[in-house]
Amino acid sequence: MDVDRPAGSSSSSPLSYLEHQEASASAELKPWWTKIRTAYERKLWHNLTVTLTEFVFLPGTGPFQIELFEKFITTVESKINALKLAEISRRVGREYTEPDLTLRFLQSVHSRLPSPYPVPPSGDNPGSPAPSRPIPEAYALSLSSIAYAQLLLGDLPACKKSLDECEKLLAEQDSVEPVVNAGFYGVAGDYFKVKADYAPYYKNALLYLACVDVDKELSEEDRRARAHDLCIAALLGETIYNFGELLQHPILQTLVGTEHEWIKTLISAFNAGEIGKFESLANNFSKEPILESSLPFLRQKICLMALIQTAFARPRDGASRLMTFQSIAEATRLPVHEVEHLIMKALSLKLIRGTLDQVAATVDISWVQPRVLEESQLETLATQFKAWTNAVGRTEQDVESLRRQAQAITAA
Repeated sequence: MDVDRPAGSSSSSPLSYLEHQEASASAELKPWWTKIRTAYERKLWHNLTVTLTEFVFLPGTGPFQIELFEKFITTVESKINALKLAEISRRVGREYTEPDLTLRFLQSVHSRLPSPYPVPPSGDNPGSPAPSRPIPEAYALSLSSIAYAQLLLGDLPACKKSLDECEKLLAEQDSVEPVVNAGFYGVAGDYFKVKADYAPYYKNALLYLACVDVDKELSEEDRRARAHDLCIAALLGETIYNFGELLQHPILQTLVGTEHEWIKTLISAFNAGEIGKFESLANNFSKEPILESSLPFLRQKICLMALIQTAFARPRDGASRLMTFQSIAEATRLPVHEVEHLIMKALSLKLIRGTLDQVAATVDISWVQPRVLEESQLETLATQFKAWTNAVGRTEQDVESLRRQAQAITAA
């Protein structure tokens, strides 16, 4: 492979290479080269695997990683845990100067990994079952790394094919290491981001954050960028009407005090169906052209959220569940003649369930799509539970009163 390499020894044996690196290393890295050499000489393969994995993630080791892999790691691949080998190669692949070199490197390593698939019997071959962990996980992580390189090269069909195989393989496993899931969800999110497919990007990006230690593995700049992208996807996703999970995620706090803090406030306004706050924040849309160009869609979405919130917050005092078109028009700031279309849109999106009476201009909403609630919404729910409890108590008292009257009549 024609790549740039740091100055180093031309020694042919793995041990000679390690001894040269140890002798010429800086004071910071010398102990690490010593640990690698010692574990290799003593054939402590687990210790060697752990040390190599830690080494490639150390700051300042980038210039040595490609040569380390080619001159040493390739000679001990069979002794290294397959999943750790996939992790190491994934990290080393970042050191190549061009995406096509990264792809060639990752594909070369991938071709040497054990297959995770069962071998069907044929002829004199009895076949074999699928290998156990960590072989499938290593293969899946390697596939996701290849998919990312393909994405960088702009080969979206090849990237999707690798992701599909990875997803299918992971779905067949009983349990998977977080690093493997993170590898898949991270690349899947990036793929859908390039495709501007907001809903699947939003889903995969949140799943990725659930698999990684955000504070340790993502820089402050990366956290802010991801928080921003998640907000944009949540707003523009045609099937996303639940913002509570995003609002409760700590990553959203990285927008506080930045030029994008208003987007966090906008997400909160959507979650609560606050049209007034939406209108006041719309002045900022010029800072985000993609939001400005989607203003009609966003207006409809905030009206739908206002409808959901109105249905959710209506009194539970035993009165009729009927809501008039007029009351909905006031809550959504729409003309009355547009309310029916809004309700039908909410029904078609399965945001609510109920029955519509066009003649009486009323709607009976019996169900609202479950969602993660903010503190103010939880307070509303608590009030409703209290009202419901009181209504049940009154019904119980009425039944008991009727029972006693019936007993008195019978005794007479």
